[in-house]
Amino acid sequence: MADGTITGDSSISSLLIPKPRQKEKTTIQKLGPRTQFVCPTLSSLFHRFWNAAFVRGILLLQMQNFNKPRTQPRPNRSYALGGMDHTEPNKKKGFVRKIIFASFLIALCIFMLKQSPSFRSPTPFSRHETGITHVLVTGGAGYIGSHATLRLLKDSYRVTIVDNLSRGNIGAVKVLQDLFPQPGRLQFIYADLGDAKSVNKIFSENAFDAVIHFAAVAYVGESTLDPLKYYHNITSNTLVVLEAMATHNVNTLIYSSTCATYGEPEKMPITEETPQNPINPYGKAKKMSEDIIQDFHQNSDMAVMILRYFNVIGSDPDGRLGEAPRPELREHGRISGACFDAARGITNGLKVRGTDYKTPDGTCIRDYIDVTDLVDAHVKALENAKPGHLGIYNVGTGKGRSVKEFVEACKKATGASIKVDYLPRRPGDYAEVYSDPSKILRELNWSARHTDLEKSLEVAWKWQKSHHNGYGSIKTIF
Repeated sequence: MADGTITGDSSISSLLIPKPRQKEKTTIQKLGPRTQFVCPTLSSLFHRFWNAAFVRGILLLQMQNFNKPRTQPRPNRSYALGGMDHTEPNKKKGFVRKIIFASFLIALCIFMLKQSPSFRSPTPFSRHETGITHVLVTGGAGYIGSHATLRLLKDSYRVTIVDNLSRGNIGAVKVLQDLFPQPGRLQFIYADLGDAKSVNKIFSENAFDAVIHFAAVAYVGESTLDPLKYYHNITSNTLVVLEAMATHNVNTLIYSSTCATYGEPEKMPITEETPQNPINPYGKAKKMSEDIIQDFHQNSDMAVMILRYFNVIGSDPDGRLGEAPRPELREHGRISGACFDAARGITNGLKVRGTDYKTPDGTCIRDYIDVTDLVDAHVKALENAKPGHLGIYNVGTGKGRSVKEFVEACKKATGASIKVDYLPRRPGDYAEVYSDPSKILRELNWSARHTDLEKSLEVAWKWQKSHHNGYGSIKTIF
C-alpha cells in the first residue's frame, strides 16, 4: 500500500511513515542515503561522449549553413532603415532554436539512461556474494517478521525487508538498523506486494537467494468481517511473490502458514497428515496459498518449506523488540496483547469470547508457541531447504492450554488484577487445537525450548512496560 522505498545500509536518519497511498496508483521512489545510483566512471564517460557529440553537431550545422549553395539571388538586404539586414537575424534565430532542441534531446537521453537499472552502480544488495545468503523477508516490520530479521542478522545473513506498514512498525526497522549499521547488512523497502510491477522491480534490482514470506493480515475475527481483504492480501499477494521468484530465478521459499488451515479436526493432536478443512477466511486464504505453492513446486526445482504454526506469544528476551499492534486492531488481536492492554489500563478489562466449548473449562484450547522458538524453526527450515524438495511442518509445543489458563498466567506475569468479561463465541473460532511436533523434530532437529507460558508472558510484559506507546509515533515525510 505504498509508493516509495526507504533503503539504507546503516541508518534511516529521516525515516518517517509515508502518507497512505491511493489504491489505484503505486510506484517506487528511492529515499535515504542511496538516493542516487549513478556510477561515477560510467557517468564521466557518458558526459564526455555527449559533450563531444554536442560540439560536433554544432560544427556540422555551421558547415552546412556556410556551404549551402545559393541558387537564388540574395534578397534585398537594405529594404528598411539605413540598409539594415532584417533577413540575417531570422536565420540566426532558426539556428538557435535548433541548438536548443538538440540540447533538450540530449538532456532527455541522459535522464532516461540514469533512470535505467543498468546505469546504476552496484550495491551489496544487488549482487550475489559467495558465503553470504541474501534473504528477502516480506512483512519484516511486523511482530514475527522483525524477530525473524533480528535472528537472521545475528546469524550473518544479508536481509531486505519489504513491508507496506499497514500492520508493521517502522520503529522496529529502526531498531534493527541501529543494531546492524554495517553497509550491506539490512535494507528496508516500503512497497505493497499487491503491486506486481513494484515487486518485479524490487526483484530485478536485488540479488535474493531466498524468500521468507511472512507478510499477511492475520486475524481470524477480522477475516470473517472482511473476507475479500484476506483473499487478496494473502492468496493474491503470495501469487505475485511466487511469480516474481520464478521470473528472477530465486529458488528457495519459506512460507509462513498457519494451523488455521486444519479447521476443527476430529482428532488431537494435529499432525501434518491431518485433513485441512479451514472454517474461516483466514485459514481458507492460507490453504489456497499452500495449494498454489505446491502446484507450482511440482514442475520446478524450487526448495520449499511450509511452516504451519500455532498461537504466537512472547518477545525478544533482550528487550529490543516486541508486539505493538495498531490501536484500531486491538479488538481482533492476539490474546496476549489483550491481556497486556487490560493490565496497563488501556482497556477496561479482558474480553473472553466463548465459554461453552467442549473443553474441560469451556474455553478454547490453544498451543502457544514463543516467538523466539518460532523464529528458530524458520532458520532451521532455511538451513535445510533443498532444491526440488517440499517440506511441510507443524510448529508448536505439542501442549494445549485453555484461555482461562492463559488469563491466570497473564495475571501472574503482570502482577495486575485483570477484570475478565465472558462473552459469546466469536465467529470462525474452533474449540481445541494443538500440535504434534514430532516431524519437525525428526527431520529438522527442532523443538520448542521456551515452553513456560508464564515466563514467556513475563518477557513480553517487560517490553510492554518500557514501551507504553509501542515503538513511538513517527511523523510523515510528505
